[in-house]
Amino acid sequence: MTEKPAYPAMAHALSKVPALTLGFWIIKILATTLGETGGDALSMSWLGETTAQAGQSGLNGYLVGTAVFGLLLLGLVWLQIRARRFNPALYWATIIASTTAGTTLADFSTRSIGIGYVGGSLLLFAAVLLCLWLWYRSLGSIDVGTVATPKAEAFYWATITFSQTLGTALGDWLAALPEDTPPGIGLGYLGGALVFGGALAVVALLYYRTAVSRVTLFWAAFILTRPLGATVGDFLDKPFAKGGLDMSRPIATLVLLAAIAALIWLLPQRAGEHPKAK
Repeated sequence: MTEKPAYPAMAHALSKVPALTLGFWIIKILATTLGETGGDALSMSWLGETTAQAGQSGLNGYLVGTAVFGLLLLGLVWLQIRARRFNPALYWATIIASTTAGTTLADFSTRSIGIGYVGGSLLLFAAVLLCLWLWYRSLGSIDVGTVATPKAEAFYWATITFSQTLGTALGDWLAALPEDTPPGIGLGYLGGALVFGGALAVVALLYYRTAVSRVTLFWAAFILTRPLGATVGDFLDKPFAKGGLDMSRPIATLVLLAAIAALIWLLPQRAGEHPKAK
């Protein structure tokens, strides 16, 4: 007896998002780390870290950073939606724009508004769930394998941006000390990286050893890579006194950008597949 195909009246067409390979996840983690150093480079280093911490111009710094990266993100999402086929450089540029915008937006939510890491994380988690719910209600699936129309792409990038923002808030919450403003749990940057790295390992184990929904595991892994990158990015550029390596944010950003560009060129980058009616 022959096995029935999963989609009896469907063929497979190429998507404009990449296949979920090991290379995808490696580049994604580097991109989220770049988002942390790049976002901080603009909102804190270039716009004034001292006044931002003092609460004087931090509102402007985080808002300006969010506006700059947000406009860049909108432009790249527009190009991504209009593109006829998967373009690795365009896709990863859009991911980087979403994670840098997520960094500045998360800092604005947790610090400038004054709701702290707990309030910011809850607010952003609700935004992610709302995006996924609206996506499911509208199109019937939140599987990235079905991202094949402009509407699905719009939901995809909106969900990704909010997940990147949520990840930044979660990473900062675990790493920040109780005496910091806003106060955190105090695990430090390496401690936070170990926690989120361990959580990703659990997700990978569930993927290979259980029948847990692949869609659920994808979004769990996608969200968890962001706080992992946030804590690693902070470890690279925060002062020694706060447990970091005190690297220059612009230099760290350029190094990470070069590494991502090299990996995009060296690692196979192929489009994912989605079911398409014959």
